[in-house]
Amino acid sequence: MSLSKNIFREYDIRGVTGKDLTPQVARVVARAYATFLHDAGISGEIAVGRDNRPSGTDLHRELVAGLLESGLNVVDVGIIPTPVAYWAQHNLGVAGGIQITGSHNPPEFNGFKLGVGTRSIYGDDIQKIYEIAVALETRNAVPGAGKSAGKLRNEAIVDRYVEDVGNRIGRIAKNISCVVDCGNGAGAIVAKKLFDRIGLDPLILFGESDGTFPNHHPDPTVAENLKDLIAAVKERKAEIGIAFDGDADRIGLVDEDGTIIWGDQMLIIYARDVLARTGKGQPIIFDVKCSQALPEEVEKAGGKPIMWKTGHSLIEEKMHETHAPLAGEMSGHMFFAEGWYGFDDAMYGAARLLRIIADTGKSVKQMMADVPRFVSTPEIRVPCPDETKFDIVAKATKYFASKYNVIDVDGVRVLYGDGWGLIRASNTQPVLVMRFEARTQEHLDRIRSEMEGWLVQQGVKV
Repeated sequence: MSLSKNIFREYDIRGVTGKDLTPQVARVVARAYATFLHDAGISGEIAVGRDNRPSGTDLHRELVAGLLESGLNVVDVGIIPTPVAYWAQHNLGVAGGIQITGSHNPPEFNGFKLGVGTRSIYGDDIQKIYEIAVALETRNAVPGAGKSAGKLRNEAIVDRYVEDVGNRIGRIAKNISCVVDCGNGAGAIVAKKLFDRIGLDPLILFGESDGTFPNHHPDPTVAENLKDLIAAVKERKAEIGIAFDGDADRIGLVDEDGTIIWGDQMLIIYARDVLARTGKGQPIIFDVKCSQALPEEVEKAGGKPIMWKTGHSLIEEKMHETHAPLAGEMSGHMFFAEGWYGFDDAMYGAARLLRIIADTGKSVKQMMADVPRFVSTPEIRVPCPDETKFDIVAKATKYFASKYNVIDVDGVRVLYGDGWGLIRASNTQPVLVMRFEARTQEHLDRIRSEMEGWLVQQGVKV
């Protein structure tokens, strides 16, 4: 077996099943994870869950076998959304957790999100696990060999998760007309129970759990995937439409007119609410791809906007570091430290949003009416080899910093007064990520032309 370094990414382990992610790889990953914990002096049970992709069955079998043969005890929490797996890390007294999930990726992908204690493993620690895995594979070694095998038990936790959310959100007395698109993802396992618990009866689209995603791909950051939700909201004259990605850690939103409310706009609603309820002066964390409207509105609401690196693990860590009550990304990852555990959770986020609507008596459209309007592009992904993408970004930072004010916490965000442009290297794919925003289309076009023109001069095809 050949272990591909490419599947060991910044935030997780992820690859194409049957190609670079096989059941044999799952067993090696389990052994490496066990060694990683042992080297850190960590012992105890490990919670293991998986989303509903068919490939998860074989990956789960071999992952659990690898953990048990390495001497770790396993609590199998079944087929669940990723936030429920995170919930297990906080509530089952376990030493860590592994969720088998392809997240928002196409059906042929799968992977592992690793955790220790109540936090995620990412960055250098994932690379350390890769190095351990290579060493173990070379020696065909099993950590804990000669010791007693670990023990396996099963625990159903979906009902406990739903009850926890329900106790915190409470029952919503206002009858909010809502459409929820589960996209046949793992969120379908929880949605009906959760909305029943908070007293709502939404129209649920594609609420059958089917990890082949037969109706549309469950990634709410792509407008095409929200067409069914938008049509249902308009047809039903609903007040709001909500979508989950494949493992329900990212939330999508449309208003009563079917207008898409992207993650940076959604974060404004959550930020205003938390700052009004719990006090001003608190930091709100967001990633470099977010609209300038977000920090402006956070400041108006009395908060301290902090721009940070893209990536759910990086954003979550920054939130904990700064003791922020809330954080979020353009991609729809929303993190709630105030009122929840701090991890990204689209299902809790949906319930919390509905609570805000009920408490304010305002629709999403009304809440967004006073937010400044910018002209912006979606996220633009330009192919660029892994071996050159970071060098290109370093050159871009040096060049544009000589002409403009820049923010360089993650790539280079070039500030043009009433607009900005971003060039950053993706941590997960051989691409450069770009986004542009301005007060007018004319200004946006000028920004984009200059920055894309510079990339073309470097040999990048845009």
